Amino acid sequence: MTATEQLAPVSITPRRKTGGRRVWLYVGLVIATLFFLLPIYLLLATAFKTPDAIDLATTWKWPAFLNWASFADAWAKIGGNFKNSVFLAVIGTTISAFLGSLNGYALSKWKFRGADTIFALMLFGMFIPYQAVLIPLFQFIKALGLYGSIWGLILAHVVYGIPITTLIFRNFYAEVPDALVEAATIDGAGFWGIYARVIFPISIPGFVVVIIWQFTQIWNEFLFAATLTTSSSQPVTYALSQLSGGQAVSWNLPMAGAILAAIPTLLVYIVLGRYFVRGLLAGSVKG
Repeated sequence: MTATEQLAPVSITPRRKTGGRRVWLYVGLVIATLFFLLPIYLLLATAFKTPDAIDLATTWKWPAFLNWASFADAWAKIGGNFKNSVFLAVIGTTISAFLGSLNGYALSKWKFRGADTIFALMLFGMFIPYQAVLIPLFQFIKALGLYGSIWGLILAHVVYGIPITTLIFRNFYAEVPDALVEAATIDGAGFWGIYARVIFPISIPGFVVVIIWQFTQIWNEFLFAATLTTSSSQPVTYALSQLSGGQAVSWNLPMAGAILAAIPTLLVYIVLGRYFVRGLLAGSVKG
């Protein structure tokens, strides 16, 4: 018996077993995907129906024709709030990401006395629920003269976002070789020079993670939006809650509004999603 004949059964059998397992794995993934897509189907089906076509008997039935007017009506009610949310999420995410980057850089590459204690106190802020600080936060924002403005809401989200952004960047910068910082120091660069020329250019994966995380958190938040703003500065999440208020609800409007409100976060994940896991795992070994 030749060497080829002896190896043939060994090489074919595992491939068949592996191929069968892979088929069942894909079948399971397809079933799970369909299961998680059911709410989206219901969301779309209801949004495209007219109000008189919405009832329990036809909940899962796709409409005979698409009622695009639902989206126009929903936008007329939440369009201004949608713009408030865009401004809030972009500015709040940018500021908190930059501050988190600076904090992570200082705590990982410029060790000073009490640095670990300060970092632990920052992380403690991640575990404080919104409800626990709502009243003092309201009084603080009002004392600053920012109550009812979009800037008061931005300040609240920036402060609450600093702990998680600091944690992500500190773990990310922990993997940056200290030799780079030492070489820049020898060349005469200071704190800001090292950050601008060495640290910031290699921080793209960390910024991607922070942007996705913080943008999503700010965009979807409701409690601060309901307590720290007035009608002119309320974000889209609060406006959505008003679409479903009252005794007689045209369910096509809140469904259409929810789809419109989900588009920005969906676009962020589509554009930056492939970098998310890569940046999230950066610094997972050290730090």
